[in-house]
Amino acid sequence: MDIQNKVEKEARQTEPEKKEEILQSFDRFKDYLGDQVSKGEKLGLGEEALAKGAERVGDYLAKNEEPRNREEKLLQELWKLGDKDQRHQLAHMLVRLAQSTNS
Repeated sequence: MDIQNKVEKEARQTEPEKKEEILQSFDRFKDYLGDQVSKGEKLGLGEEALAKGAERVGDYLAKNEEPRNREEKLLQELWKLGDKDQRHQLAHMLVRLAQSTNS
């Protein structure tokens, strides 16, 4: 199973209570994203692979989850307005944000 399918599968299988906890607060979301990026880095994934995983998460969230706060609403709006290349760049920025959370 490739990383993209694994990311999407994990997003779908996250328990509703845990998903709610992660998405309730933007700081909690950043922490969760930071943990996932850290795990990917430990597996040897580079920034490009991490960004592709972040794109999959972004696509999933935009299609399946309602924003729980202002920051998530802004991210959703930017995601929906962006084309494929812009979404990819936003995914890179989210990976960097997650990396800075772990610093």
